[in-house]
Parts: sequence; structure tokens; C-alpha cells
Amino acid sequence: MDGGGRPSARWPDTVTPGAAALARTGPGAATPARIQWRGGPDDVGPPPPPGSRVPASYVAAARRGCVGRAPSLPARSASQEAVTRHHRTALAPRASERPRAVASSDREASAMEQSVAKPIRCRAAVSKEPGQPLEMEEVEVAPPRAHEVRVRIICTSLCHTDVTFWRMKDFPAMYPSILGHEAVGVVESVGEHVQEVAVGDTVVPVFLPQCGECDDCRSARSNICSVLTYRPGLMPRDGTTRFSLAATGEPVHTFLCVSSFAEYTVVDVGHVVKLAVGSAPALPPEKACLLSCGVATAWKVAAVEAGSTVAVFGLGTVGLAVAQGAKMRGAKRIIGVDLNPDKLDIAKRLGITDFVNPNETGGKKTVSEVITEMTGGGADYCFECVGSTSLMAEAFKSSRKGWGKTVILGTDAGAAAVSISSSDIKRGRSVTGALLGGIKPKDDIPVLAHKYLDKELELDEFITHQVGFHDINRAFDLLQQGRCLRCIIWMDNNGGAKDTVARA
Repeated sequence: MDGGGRPSARWPDTVTPGAAALARTGPGAATPARIQWRGGPDDVGPPPPPGSRVPASYVAAARRGCVGRAPSLPARSASQEAVTRHHRTALAPRASERPRAVASSDREASAMEQSVAKPIRCRAAVSKEPGQPLEMEEVEVAPPRAHEVRVRIICTSLCHTDVTFWRMKDFPAMYPSILGHEAVGVVESVGEHVQEVAVGDTVVPVFLPQCGECDDCRSARSNICSVLTYRPGLMPRDGTTRFSLAATGEPVHTFLCVSSFAEYTVVDVGHVVKLAVGSAPALPPEKACLLSCGVATAWKVAAVEAGSTVAVFGLGTVGLAVAQGAKMRGAKRIIGVDLNPDKLDIAKRLGITDFVNPNETGGKKTVSEVITEMTGGGADYCFECVGSTSLMAEAFKSSRKGWGKTVILGTDAGAAAVSISSSDIKRGRSVTGALLGGIKPKDDIPVLAHKYLDKELELDEFITHQVGFHDINRAFDLLQQGRCLRCIIWMDNNGGAKDTVARA
């Protein structure tokens, strides 16, 4: 039991695929010892000599129907053997593309064939119209393709970005779609060329990719991967979707390359972070869920100097995470700006020292004027965590001339322009922005997980409600009413899915 009397959520011991998760091969299925080359566009090189290990490329070709069965392979001359060795060297996959195991017998090849993933049918909360309640549907989730993994979602949470896109009537919102981008799950199956995770691994899907190979991923100055570019509603590599409605076959769009409002999802391997599970104490899944967006968004970007003054505009999950990060960095004064006075208590617990409610300034002063007076010239750092262009401009005006820095973290639905004075910029004020707070997911999320386990990072305060998957629309109501920070949505309607009362 946890501290609130709820059953403690546990990681699953094993992965349980859906009923159609595994392929079955019949008696006539090709096996490596009986493969014969037929030729064609999928040429994989000359056949191997009798008794040798069969390359995985032959097994893959067998699955595509490019090879057939033969009772035996003819004897080969020394010159043929030399040509074969040359072809094998030239066609050998790169180290990063090699499969983890190569079949060397009929029994092993049969096991490989049986492990081929098949479509899975499961529940998903589908968004069909802007602003309308999500509809629980049975969807078909296609097997992962090359460089992809299929993940069984344990729990997910609702972010303001989900609500922003849910309300949108025009592009980049697309319908029908499966929203959700904060989650934790277990790898159910993997596609070709996937090496960094395996079936059974616990992973956190993230909307921001990290391929690890491009110039941007290798640079400390950027966390924007230039290989896996964002395609609204589609997978990043081939521009298709892995979801369809089971009843009609209609394609369903993915969301931010994650789509966690489904029991199973398919994610590019560049969008997943492996977590080490099994060590003591283990990171609870509902806490791991928060690391995929909300709390992680503020960690690196809140790297302020000790003794700084900070103003945080919007005290939702991201804003409070900024406050926590600024406090841990030694900021001497952290001013919170929000319209909801009910957030004051939790804001103080996470680091806010002063609170400004725009509705309580008397109408004679703007928020920027109030903060300028409070700080004697403006805050050293201002963070906009709402996604309002007018608030972005107000945050900029609240920063100190000479060195004040404004960081934009909120998501603006309309991507409107921000109006700021060029003369203010020339006087030393600066403005910047960040996706996921500037962190590199695969490098930094495991660090944040360890910080939580070492009691250096607070996550418990952010979880104010928990519901079952069937009650997902209630999570939308709570967030829109300003009654929760993060609502954890459990795919298993039992276990840890007990509804809790807000602590704010």
C-alpha cells in the first residue's frame, strides 16, 4: 500500500501480448536449411554452402516469399566459395543494423518465424471531433516496421498540449486521432534494426526524438533531431499510421509520434527511452510517466544561477517544475503568476516565494509593472508556461534590462507572432524557447529518474488525480476546470487506478 492507502502500482513481471500478437507458421513454412535462391528485386546474395550458418537476410527473404524450398543444395566449387565470401562481405549489414541472433538450425528458424508480430486489436480513446468527448473504440494496431517498437501502455497522463490539440478545428489537428504523449509502457514487439530495446523492456515514449547520429543530436547546443522530423498525424520515417478502426478499417492518425491513449501503440525507436526496472527501489510507473513531458520540460531550462530572481507565468505542471528546478539551483526569489489562488499552497511547497494574481492588481498596474517594482528593475529570468502570446510579451517586459532572459515553454495553438520591442532587445533583454525544456530524452530522462529515487526531485506533488482508462474524459474535465495538475490514467481499470482527491 502507498502512503494514501491505495494499492501500490507494480511493474508487470511479463509482457502479455494480445490474442493475435504472434504469427504461426504452417507445416510448409520455409526453414533456413531448405532455402533456395529464386532471384529478383530482393536479391540477398548467393545461397550459403551446406551446413553453414544461414544469414538473417535469407530468413527475412523467406518471409517475403523471395525464396522457396529445395530438398538439398548442390555441391559448390572452390571458386564459387570464394565468390560467396566476397558477396557476404559486401552485403553484410552494418553493426547498427545486425539482428541480435542468427538462426543456425531448423528449430531456431521456426522460432524466429513464430515470433513475427501480427496486428493487435485493443481499446483506444479516439478523438473524432474538435472538443467532443473521446470515444472508446476497438482499434487495430499494426506490427512495428523497421526501426519501430510496439509498446503496451501501463499508464498515461493528460497534458495541456493534448487539450490544446483536442480543441483545434484545423491543421495540425487531424481526425480521427489518438491523443496522448506522456506515458510509460513495456515493449511488446520490435521491428527490424532495433537494438537498443528488446521485448520486455520498460520504456518511456517521448514526443521529441533523439536518433543519436545527426549533427543536432551530437551537439550540446540542440535537442532537435534533424533526422526524425515531425510529420503531423503520421510516423516519422514513412509517413503512414499504424492505427485503424477495427470495425471499418478507417485509418486513425497518430499524435506527436506517441498516441498513448491506447492500450498498445507503435513508436519509432528514436522516440523511446529505456528505463532500468528491477533495481531497488524501483521507479513507480506513475512517476515515470511524468518524466516523458511535464516535469522534464523544466529541468534543464531552469538552470539559473544561485541568487537569481525568477518569475514563472502559469503554475501548472510545467510552471511548478520550473519553480522546483529554480529552487534547487539556488534562486533567492521565485515569483509565481497565476489566476487560480488555489494553487498557492502547492506552489509554495515547490519553491514559489511570492504570488501575483493578475486579477488582484487593482487594474492600475500590469503584471510586468508589479514584478519590476518587486524586484527593483525586473526578474533575471522569466518563464512563460501557458502558451499565450500576450503573456509571452508580458513576461518579456517583466525581465530586467541589461541581462534579463525570457524562456517560452507554453504551446500556442495558433502559432501567432509575439510582439516585443526591438529597442528592448538592444538594451540587453533576450528571449528564447525550448521543446521539452532543452533536454535530450535518452541522455537526461534516466538522470531525472535517478534524481527522484535519490529524493533530489519531487514528483509526487504533481499527481493530484488517478482514474481508469474508461474514465478518461473525466481527466479532461478536471484539467479544464483547473482542479488538477496531472491526472494519471491507468490502462488496467483495477490495481493502481483508484481515483484520488486533489491535494492542491
